[in-house]
Amino acid sequence: MPPKDFRVFERRRRQPWGVLALAMLSGIAMMRNGVDVSLGPPQPAAAARPVARPVTPPPPGASEGVQPLTFAPASRIKIPAIRVAAPIMDVGLDADGWVAAPPPQDANLAGWYQNGISPGQRGTAVVVGHVDNGQGPAVFYGLGSLEKGQHVEVERYDGRVAVFEIYGVEVYSKDNFPGVQVYADTGEPELRVITCGGGYTRARGYDGNVVVYARMVGSR
Repeated sequence: MPPKDFRVFERRRRQPWGVLALAMLSGIAMMRNGVDVSLGPPQPAAAARPVARPVTPPPPGASEGVQPLTFAPASRIKIPAIRVAAPIMDVGLDADGWVAAPPPQDANLAGWYQNGISPGQRGTAVVVGHVDNGQGPAVFYGLGSLEKGQHVEVERYDGRVAVFEIYGVEVYSKDNFPGVQVYADTGEPELRVITCGGGYTRARGYDGNVVVYARMVGSR
């Protein structure tokens, strides 16, 4: 079922990204549910990079003719390359001020940060999800295997679908997460898809986050 009132989200969506980024530095890093899998989830080629390298967005004009969409909550995410087709729930900040992850017991569920940008709007929208849970792989287990040029589709409750093309896949240490770089507003409709990654121990969980950078290239 869609949210009862789009206007509630419309009023919230302009929360400053500087504040959000600071919250997310810790919030996304708290998605630690994991299982002790010998090989672990796929990792980007840049796995364990000690210093975050710049991710180069598409050149100006690469998405020429793509019109940003108006605000509408996200309802579903599809990533054909890794066979993801999952519902999206709204998430906000928890009692400690961190971005809340979806319930870990539902393996096929993603979360959209509802107080930020709507997927397809001008700005950077954020979708998060678990890499695994106590039973095994979860919705974004394969996120680290994605490559440039592949697509992510986000369905919205207004019936529109925003189509994004990936231009970067990185993994960052949670201790040195480059929030300003990840959540920056490029002036274009962008998407970040985030899950846990890097090394894993039972004591601390995952020590990094996989981040997929994508820009909208169309809608329907």
